[in-house]
Amino acid sequence: MSRLSLRERLLRMNQRSLFHRVGDPAATAPQIAEEELTAAVNARGEAVQRLQVGMFGIGAMVLLVGLASIIGGQADKTDRLAVPEAAPTTEPGAPAAQNNPLADAGVVPDIAAEPSPSPSPKPLDLPPPPGSAGNVAPAQ
Repeated sequence: MSRLSLRERLLRMNQRSLFHRVGDPAATAPQIAEEELTAAVNARGEAVQRLQVGMFGIGAMVLLVGLASIIGGQADKTDRLAVPEAAPTTEPGAPAAQNNPLADAGVVPDIAAEPSPSPSPKPLDLPPPPGSAGNVAPAQ
């Protein structure tokens, strides 16, 4: 029987081969070799898939950070180029006396800006009703 190289032994190694008894009559050498080879192929495929997913994740994060950097740089550039105190493009006019959009639309009648003072009603001075002492406490 020829000895396998270290590389071939590592490729064929799996959990079953680690815990397999050497003198087990139920397990034959061709069956074990085939199972080991299948397990090695499956393990390699899983490893390649994990590597692909990891590389895709790293690439996506690099793209997101680059995009955020570009957007931030453009915002800083726009802030630097903006005129700090831009002059208004229209001439200032006299402020409107009252801004009442409902009255302008005709929904409610126009109300004066300041209400006109109206005379307050004078309280009536009426005599108390007969048979009552008013607010006076009853005599004891």
